[in-house]
Amino acid sequence: MSVSSIDDIVKRLRKLQVELEQEIDQLLTEKQQQFRYNLQKGKVQFEQGIKALQRRYKIGAFRYLRDARIGHLLTIPFVYIMIFPFTLLDLFVTFYQQICFRIYRIPLVKRSDYLIIDRQQLAYLNIFQKINCVYCGYGNGLIEYVREIAARTEQYWCPIKHARRSPDPHRLIDDFIDYGDAEAFEERLEKLQKKIIDLENTGKHKPPKDSDLT
Repeated sequence: MSVSSIDDIVKRLRKLQVELEQEIDQLLTEKQQQFRYNLQKGKVQFEQGIKALQRRYKIGAFRYLRDARIGHLLTIPFVYIMIFPFTLLDLFVTFYQQICFRIYRIPLVKRSDYLIIDRQQLAYLNIFQKINCVYCGYGNGLIEYVREIAARTEQYWCPIKHARRSPDPHRLIDDFIDYGDAEAFEERLEKLQKKIIDLENTGKHKPPKDSDLT
């Protein structure tokens, strides 16, 4: 397969990604109507009576613990001890981007776009399930937040593809320079640095130009 063919596929994938995001937004709107809630300034608001209906499906905290598998209970300390490295990672990465991104003029990654913690508002969850959901929302959201900061840093300093592709590369990798292409690295490094500086504040790329893929 030629480079031009790959570039064409990348362009089609980006177009499909936009269409997918639109479809997901539409689906989320339909789900809001189906389960009777809406978002007010990012916060979930349920229609009157919906929380009472949800509580009918709630498993009590005592029953939840009584019926829990012993293996699950034994792993609790190993699961929650991860809060310490998570918190340190959160602190240091936020500190890093606040200093370095301002110097590099890279738009800051908005932490609240990635750390979405809202499942505790579901009335059909007991206290233990809510704690678990808050923890999972924080941990997974944090990894997404850190990944975006790392991806922007990589595009600024070393936008080179690897010789071997990972199973799930970050969203910026397709614009990177081919592994081993020394001439392109010299020509495109400054261009890719400018592109990440010009990144929209929403965290999404502006529509790519054909010249960006050459």
